[in-house]
Amino acid sequence: MNIFVTLDYELFFGKSGSVEHCLIKPTDRLLKIADAFNIKLIFFVDVGYLVKLKELKKKSPQLRNDYEKVKEHIQRFVKNGHSAELHIHSHWEDSYFENNEWVFNTARYKLNDFTKPEARAIVSRYTQVLEEVTGKKPIAYRAGGWSVQPFEHIKDALAEQNIFIDSSVFPQGHHNSENQNFDFRNVPQFCTQYNFSHFVDKEEKTGEFTEIPISSYKVSPLFFWRFAAVKKIFKSKEHRAFGDGYAIAKPKSEVLRMLTRSSYSVVSIDGYKAKYLKTAFKQYKQRLKGQGNFVIIGHPKAFTPYALNKTKEFFSSTANDNAYKTFNQVFDL
Repeated sequence: MNIFVTLDYELFFGKSGSVEHCLIKPTDRLLKIADAFNIKLIFFVDVGYLVKLKELKKKSPQLRNDYEKVKEHIQRFVKNGHSAELHIHSHWEDSYFENNEWVFNTARYKLNDFTKPEARAIVSRYTQVLEEVTGKKPIAYRAGGWSVQPFEHIKDALAEQNIFIDSSVFPQGHHNSENQNFDFRNVPQFCTQYNFSHFVDKEEKTGEFTEIPISSYKVSPLFFWRFAAVKKIFKSKEHRAFGDGYAIAKPKSEVLRMLTRSSYSVVSIDGYKAKYLKTAFKQYKQRLKGQGNFVIIGHPKAFTPYALNKTKEFFSSTANDNAYKTFNQVFDL
């Protein structure tokens, strides 16, 4: 199977946290593990953050320093064969830096909260900034918060930048809140690649876009009770995230749903979720007879020592028999 390790390279959006602890240190810990197995990673870089740093760096020594750190970090891992792709959290357009911290306005969290011309301009500007930093054009896109629908709103904008690969979907996932909105229940769980054109969750054989879904698995409410216990009760160092910020709180209705009904989760190397890497991979490999794609997602800010140990175990058990690749390698771009 092809295994894609994809990372959303971003800060927290409740309280941002620092560049060192949310991005550089946890990413470098994973890179050290990946390098030992000659595994190349796919980074979906939150370019809105880069854009904002670039705009404000002349006004703040701290932001200038952060910009240089992040830029050099991205350039270093790209130089070493890892890839940088386009990730957009559009609420950076309305956020600002005040009293030495980021203040987030998430009223326009999704690109479809902007007009179509505005969204088009954002995609163009962000793509250009990422290319300026890496020296390479991105070929793939991931929507912030998986909120890629309606795809028609950004279809032309991505096509103009020659971005025809999306990896925002996770099969059977759905969520609806003030900030996020997505519904992928039309996508079968073990679907690993398809073409589409107008609707990201509907296969069209002749579609010009390719979806590479994030792998998913069904979890019982017990998983989330255990997850909550690990975070709230067993505050051991191995389960403590490297990131020093915190996320936007989930709506109470969403938390209640996860704690009382089975749901689908992304295959992830974040925190306690890394426990299920091997189980999910076994399900995919058996169902697909060793063919197709297995797509893992991670967020450096959410890494824990426990998660990285589980990731190392997974790499060790799979590296010899499967192909770890970037999108560029598979699509020969």
